[in-house]
Amino acid sequence: QVQLVESGGGLVQPGGSLRLACAASGFTFNMYSMSWVRQAPGQGLEWISSITIGGSSMEYADSVKGRFTISRDNAKNMLYLQMNSLTPEDTALYHCSQGLRSSTPRGPGTQVPVSS
Repeated sequence: QVQLVESGGGLVQPGGSLRLACAASGFTFNMYSMSWVRQAPGQGLEWISSITIGGSSMEYADSVKGRFTISRDNAKNMLYLQMNSLTPEDTALYHCSQGLRSSTPRGPGTQVPVSS
């Protein structure tokens, strides 16, 4: 049974940084690409980043390119998202998900409000 649990969210000021983490279990983590998706208030799910199995290839949505960095630690079954230069438009519930550019299955998410 796939389990994904995000952490690291919280209130951050515009221009600030935050690092999200996702603990994966219930599947062979190093055999799957992984992704981050987010859902802003009143909006649908938005894919923002994916990383391949070995971590050698990453891709990003235009909305976060140059500001966010996805990474993974296969030894610890962990996925990360470093977010810099945050703006109020980044306010959302952030989920990690299994697969490339996929939104399911995904974890319950961690809230990231960006506000002064």
